[in-house]
Amino acid sequence: MNRDKAVVVDVRDAAGFGSGHVIGAKNIPLADLEAKLPGAVKNKAVPVIMVCANGATANRGVAIAKKLGYENAHALTGGMGAWRTANLPVEKA
Repeated sequence: MNRDKAVVVDVRDAAGFGSGHVIGAKNIPLADLEAKLPGAVKNKAVPVIMVCANGATANRGVAIAKKLGYENAHALTGGMGAWRTANLPVEKA
């Protein structure tokens, strides 16, 4: 993630994002993803990591991103639940 300068996109709503998210993540709720992703991530070649609560919504985000031409889009397996379980750093909005 860090080596390839990946962009982390949290597709949860503002309340979910505010409760804790990956440090440096951009919050673009799934409903707004198709309209807002191109403005938030201009370089379609960089890795884009989609994050949600448990991984399911992030997979839908990956499908939208790939439709928009982000071929290097991926979902964070297990979402924020797995991130917290692994004791990885979280920041609150």
